[in-house]
Amino acid sequence: MADPPANPPHPPHPAAAAAPPASTGISGSMGSASAGSAGSTKLGLELRETFSTEELAIVLSHYDVGIIEAIKPFPRGSRKAPKLLIRSESGAYLLKRRARGKDDPFKVAFCHAIQLHLAGRQFPLPHLIGTRKENNSMLLLRGNIYELFEYIKGSGYDNSLEATQDAGKILALFHKLLADYQPEYEPPQGSYHAARGVAASMEAIPGTLLRREPRSATQTEDIRGVVQFLHASYNEAAIRTNEMGLQDWPMQIVHSDWHPGNMLFRGNRVVAVIDYDSARIQQRILDVANGALQFSILGGGDDPAAWPDYIDESRFKRFLRGYEAVPNCLLSEAELKVVPWLMIEALIAESVIPIAATGSFARMEGLGFLRMVERKVRWLKDKQDALVAAAKG
Repeated sequence: MADPPANPPHPPHPAAAAAPPASTGISGSMGSASAGSAGSTKLGLELRETFSTEELAIVLSHYDVGIIEAIKPFPRGSRKAPKLLIRSESGAYLLKRRARGKDDPFKVAFCHAIQLHLAGRQFPLPHLIGTRKENNSMLLLRGNIYELFEYIKGSGYDNSLEATQDAGKILALFHKLLADYQPEYEPPQGSYHAARGVAASMEAIPGTLLRREPRSATQTEDIRGVVQFLHASYNEAAIRTNEMGLQDWPMQIVHSDWHPGNMLFRGNRVVAVIDYDSARIQQRILDVANGALQFSILGGGDDPAAWPDYIDESRFKRFLRGYEAVPNCLLSEAELKVVPWLMIEALIAESVIPIAATGSFARMEGLGFLRMVERKVRWLKDKQDALVAAAKG
């Protein structure tokens, strides 16, 4: 990773950012100039937002990147947030326009402040590039928010024990660098633990599945049985976790979305952590448990019936070993005991919310996916003591 810039950018004050552009003084206020209209292009069966030519020209005029050599689409992540890979004489950059619903200036300023804090302490992440005049970390232009990052080349997670351990180590470093951080802006709270939205999603699933596939009416009892089991398991896990003292443990800024897709690797080392939009204040063990789940869960392609019940216990142990390898980041025995229950909560929450909304999970049919989740939850319940023992070992 390159060193942070000598003059790192700063997030503009959201109170100003939320005001009409002509009176803010925020970089990007151009009076009558137009940023152009957003477009969209076909990507498979979905529409992906794009930049208009005029919009792109005006946005780039606010950054000092030198002569531009190439621009090409970067079709990853949300289809509602267009991205471009820009190569210029000064380097490679990633330009992003924030999706609607993800463009609250206060929340963006909170996320940027965290990233700038981490960048100043050599944490591996893409550095934000400041605007030409005010050196702001975001550009507010005609009702849109734009971000420019340095582009970091890396590969995906290779499932190796070494990469898994490094992912745990980097999470510990993230927590350590933010342990005493006092945000200027009010951080979000809430998480996958004891979330009321999960119960609402459970209730919505039968209706969603029936609307998506009317033939599922013949499987009403099957759907009800799976949902009832997951609902009961989620509530049991939340209650047990609270009984173990979670609510009384210290809270700090957590990433809240720690999974392989939010990391870039070179070999088996993490070279960049991305996507800080879910950052919030919670107990650190919620990050640890979700990370342990994400880096140990085993899939099986597009057929969830082929997914095994069990997790990869070797990767589970390596992730926690990596976390505790960072000085002053040992997990307490009480924290380790709640990990399997939090993994159950995280697995259920991540599954039922999209299925309640769409009837499917990515390309997989919703009921089949929920059956697979049920199998994995049963395995986690049966093996909770063994997992805790492995985590202590």
